[in-house]
Amino acid sequence: MTEKRTAYIAATIYAMIIGLSFMFVKMTLTVATPLDTLAHRFTIAWMAATVLLLFKKESIKVTKKDVLTIVLLAVLYPTLFFAFQVFGLVHITSSEAGIIQATVPIFTLVFASIVLNESSTRGQKIAVSLSVLGVIYILYMNRVGAENTSVLGSGWILLSAIVASLYNVFARKLTQRYSLLTITYVMTLLGFIAFNVLALTNHLINGTVNQFIQPFLHIDFVIAILYLGILSSLVTSYLSNFALSQLLASQMSVFSNLATLITILAGIVFLHEAFHYYHAIGTCIIIAGIIGVNYFAKRVPSQ
Repeated sequence: MTEKRTAYIAATIYAMIIGLSFMFVKMTLTVATPLDTLAHRFTIAWMAATVLLLFKKESIKVTKKDVLTIVLLAVLYPTLFFAFQVFGLVHITSSEAGIIQATVPIFTLVFASIVLNESSTRGQKIAVSLSVLGVIYILYMNRVGAENTSVLGSGWILLSAIVASLYNVFARKLTQRYSLLTITYVMTLLGFIAFNVLALTNHLINGTVNQFIQPFLHIDFVIAILYLGILSSLVTSYLSNFALSQLLASQMSVFSNLATLITILAGIVFLHEAFHYYHAIGTCIIIAGIIGVNYFAKRVPSQ
């Protein structure tokens, strides 16, 4: 019972950090490209993970087969998840991104049904359809109702939500087989390698290598990248892996609702982002669907 309670606390902290991360990503994008932001973010995360490893005086003992298994998961999170997220935030506000990210529990339910053969009730299926309708509504209104929004940006964020859902499903089993430190370190190392290779290759092609570290001349960028690297990349990886070792994938995914609320409030309060009426309507529809998914799940007979 104590471990379950600790897992819920970890999931709550995870949601709060992720909720604020959208705002910090927007801050970094004012002075750095998306690829540079990702490269610097995971450089900080990997350095912090290495320091943690040295202080704990532990060694990573994994076979080639183990590494391959964890790497396949790390391709989803952090690599694809954060890549889709940062490219989406180039085009839309953090509030809009947070709203779309609220669909994670819905996709998790769908993928859990396909991958893990988990059954769902008719009520859950209706609730899933309701949340999907909410996302479609926001995407449609973004296209016709606001000048500064982008369907492309919304699409990138939607892809990040799908990737996060797949991670929730596959990580559930992996956290039962490997230590949390091993999974977190390997995932962070992959992000460090992948994004630095991509960013530096891009600079070499364009002849702009000297611009790679220029963002660190801006104090706002330094603060934001430290938050993203240490808290939003390394700490959240550890917290999510721990929570998923104790909670079902569908239980963990529901905490994205809290992240959505924090993202919306942070965008409005700190970034002075506009919040249109259709955002509120779409959010209510999505949240109603998510509540329905969990409410009707109680009616599923235990196996």
